[in-house]
Amino acid sequence: MSDHSHTQADIAARIGAPPGRGILRDAVYGAIDGAVTTFAIVAGVAGAGLSPFIIIALGVANVLADGFSMAAANYSGTKAEFDDMRRLRSIEESHISRFPEGELLEVREILEQKGLSGDVLDQAALQITSNRENWIALMMEGEYGLSSIDPHPVKSAATTFIAFLLAGIVPLFPFILGLNNAFTISAVMTMLTFLVIGALKSHWSLSPWWRSALETLLIGGAAAMIAYYVGTLFHA
Repeated sequence: MSDHSHTQADIAARIGAPPGRGILRDAVYGAIDGAVTTFAIVAGVAGAGLSPFIIIALGVANVLADGFSMAAANYSGTKAEFDDMRRLRSIEESHISRFPEGELLEVREILEQKGLSGDVLDQAALQITSNRENWIALMMEGEYGLSSIDPHPVKSAATTFIAFLLAGIVPLFPFILGLNNAFTISAVMTMLTFLVIGALKSHWSLSPWWRSALETLLIGGAAAMIAYYVGTLFHA
């Protein structure tokens, strides 16, 4: 974990423009699901003893259709979150205009629960409520537990789709290239993909890379084994 600068200028710049949620969640979500669902199709179809052409056709269809579906779903979910934040912000703006005394009491309660008291509490409450934007931001965080930074539906959707596409195409490579023992190679490549995703994810975690990698491998491997077992039930 790298340290950041604590000079006054750097602190002001960093606190003044926080990065927000970022794309980590969307990238990990899309990549794991892309690898899992595509290999699940590969494993299921291979378990049923069908031809490599069918594996490629169904796999590509999954990467494109399911990837787009996930991206659209993530867009809709993030947009709903964004719309809800705008709705709550509108409520707070209305309350501040119509019930300023009551909203001031709420500010005092929020600050008091953060440990302020006495004259410091009085001065802080008055200072915050003297700036409407700061007032609203405090209410969004203190009353609703929401960040003042808006989510980005398009960025979330695009990240999910790209991650899904990159990881989801991996299990298909051995079949596209017509390699011998394509299924075995696909299984190994997919498991390595899970390990890589988990190891990269550990960069933003307190867990060691090998633990994060093994955790992701177990999740993806379990889904793959279930799909392969189901596929064998339909083997001619």
